[in-house]
Amino acid sequence: MKSITVCLTALAIGIFAIAGCGPEAGAAELWQTLPAPLPAPLAKATGYAKVNGAEIYYAIYGSGEPLILLHGGLGNTDYWGGQIAAFSAKYKVINIASRGHGRSTRDDQAYSYHLMASDVLAVMDILSIKKASIVGWSDGGNIGIDIAVNNPDRLARLFAFGANFNPSGVKPTVETDPVFGAYVERTAADYARLSKTPKQFDEFVAQISEMWAKLPNFTPEQLKSIRVPVAVAVGEYDEAIKLDHTKQMASLIPGSTLILLPNLSHFAMWQDPEAFNAAVLKYMDMK
Repeated sequence: MKSITVCLTALAIGIFAIAGCGPEAGAAELWQTLPAPLPAPLAKATGYAKVNGAEIYYAIYGSGEPLILLHGGLGNTDYWGGQIAAFSAKYKVINIASRGHGRSTRDDQAYSYHLMASDVLAVMDILSIKKASIVGWSDGGNIGIDIAVNNPDRLARLFAFGANFNPSGVKPTVETDPVFGAYVERTAADYARLSKTPKQFDEFVAQISEMWAKLPNFTPEQLKSIRVPVAVAVGEYDEAIKLDHTKQMASLIPGSTLILLPNLSHFAMWQDPEAFNAAVLKYMDMK
């Protein structure tokens, strides 16, 4: 397992650095903030893929090797607004809304990461994408891990930020954390704005919560079987995921890279887009 940190002091222990650390990088309590996502540039194309009983929304930006963005639970594709310009300068970015999230629809099927992974693979098929890299945040990272375990031939490289491999990795304090609570309030407002079922947020959350109670449930053997390049990334002050759990996941995935983003939380892509983007692009450029 390799380690990356965005803190320059890591050079002292032989870890290479990515810009974005130190007093000049921002407020000392940046991790306690929840900035609004930056607006996304105009998409080159958008569409809906009718797969597995749902209509899965996607937006495409830029050109080059395909890079798929998978947002976190309760979120939507707009939440990647601060990343798209940086990533699409080099990659063909496919920003996908998970079933029931944002502009995508859902049906009565029980939520699972494997089902949502199959949605992603179906979108790839429709867009004639044989293999792609994935940047997955939270639930999006869990979806990426499912693909790494079950469909490694479709995955070039995975950057899994704020992910977990079983429910024990979630902090019990997340339900009372004020920043995470503000996030849930934001997602409720955005759901009403974007969803084709704008008045069904409570029903949607109930379905998702059933999944969160028992999934993901990747075994150590499954994680040890992964052979594609994986970065296991986390904010230093992640409100949702235990740091020891993240380190354990990285230790189980052969050859994985552990990335710690100092002074940031589960919402690092909003708190410091430049540092988050630099970490992703640095990893994507690794050989």
